[in-house]
Amino acid sequence: MSKDKAILLRVQSPEGTKRIEISTSDTTCKLFERVHDTFDLNSFAFALYKERNQKNEIASSKTRTISNAGLRHGDMIYLLPLNGAVLFPSTSSNNTPSGEPVLVEPIASTSSGITNLRPSSSLNVNNKFVNSVKEDPVDLQLYKLDGKIDRKRDPKLCRHNNNSRCVHCSALEPFDEVYLREHNIKHLSFHSYLRKMTSGVDKGKFLALEDISCHIRNGCKDHPPWPKGICSKCQPNAITLNRQVYRHVDNVAFENKDLVERFLNYWRSTGHQRIGYLYGTYETHNDVPLGIRANVVAIYEPPQESGRDSIRLLRDDKEELIEELARTLGLRRIGWIFTDLIPEDVQKGTVKHLRHINSHFLSAEECIMAGHFQNLYPNPCKFASRGYFGSKFVTVCVTGDKTNQVHMEGYQISNQCMALVRDNCLLPTKDAPELGYVRESSDKQFVPDVYYK
Repeated sequence: MSKDKAILLRVQSPEGTKRIEISTSDTTCKLFERVHDTFDLNSFAFALYKERNQKNEIASSKTRTISNAGLRHGDMIYLLPLNGAVLFPSTSSNNTPSGEPVLVEPIASTSSGITNLRPSSSLNVNNKFVNSVKEDPVDLQLYKLDGKIDRKRDPKLCRHNNNSRCVHCSALEPFDEVYLREHNIKHLSFHSYLRKMTSGVDKGKFLALEDISCHIRNGCKDHPPWPKGICSKCQPNAITLNRQVYRHVDNVAFENKDLVERFLNYWRSTGHQRIGYLYGTYETHNDVPLGIRANVVAIYEPPQESGRDSIRLLRDDKEELIEELARTLGLRRIGWIFTDLIPEDVQKGTVKHLRHINSHFLSAEECIMAGHFQNLYPNPCKFASRGYFGSKFVTVCVTGDKTNQVHMEGYQISNQCMALVRDNCLLPTKDAPELGYVRESSDKQFVPDVYYK
């Protein structure tokens, strides 16, 4: 058999058996990709074995070939999900999003909405110990609301009196797809997402929101510790980047315009960029069903060294005093703001339009910074097995819009990106700000495979 000869492998899964054609010189990583595409799986959270009893596991490797793995034409291999993962679209839960995978996505609005990407899968885990989690006041307030979307009686379709309801005028659920699409609401609010997850027969009794982990699980005794050994039990799942269907914060509002004007005075007088911390509160946002607004009442500018193209934060000896003062006033740190402004015409006061669909909205370095802050300020949630899930911490970028006017955009990064940043898997690139780089595994750190469509 020639080294690069094509062979057929049979792959048996819980949903049936399919054949895959692959070259003997292809890597086992390529085999996992072929299996994923052939079965149209939701994720790469599966393992392949040579034997039905889960022995002789085939590891995903970018160097080991099909021939090296001992696979021959006509062999049967066995596909099994890892840690109860839901792989097949026909049986997938409603919280599996579809669409083009991205890490961040802007909302073109002055009081910008906040995007937040792919959620973690819900698991049947008893999370009774998180009942003691102290959630934010806005969350407790939203739990008490019905959340239903009222509709008026349709004079053309409704054939009943004003005291009755029919399918044309009955109240809608806050996660109703048709309503969201008609009102151009691109993402579910987090509490609408929770209502959707708890709307079944069990009323969310077994709902447990799990943070993504990129770490090797400790305590596996079947082999020597990494880098001498690893198995499917302790290996973190591969990550397939997807757009998150919900967002933790739906709108950012500044209490008055003078806040931003004073913040911009530094750039106007020096031409240097600036960073500030946003202090305020979280409130209900009525423009989105069960929505949350980040209301900014103050901007604190920490010690920093800045230039035309860069900013370096310095040690802040007054940080504890600022936090104590904020708590006394009933405020908290809810986000950060930075400028990226380059003058176009000084006489007209216009600025360059640098961030758009053909360049980038946030650079990889800014995404990593946002991930760092979001990990520092996690969102308390009673449905999370660890007590925290995602983050309400927002990122606001002050830049030029398509009309060359100073404009603000609000962002959040996804739970996936938060995990990659937290576990030190994501790096910025040197010469392409719009691109990030995933570390390669080494003898010091194992990094799971990260895929995108």
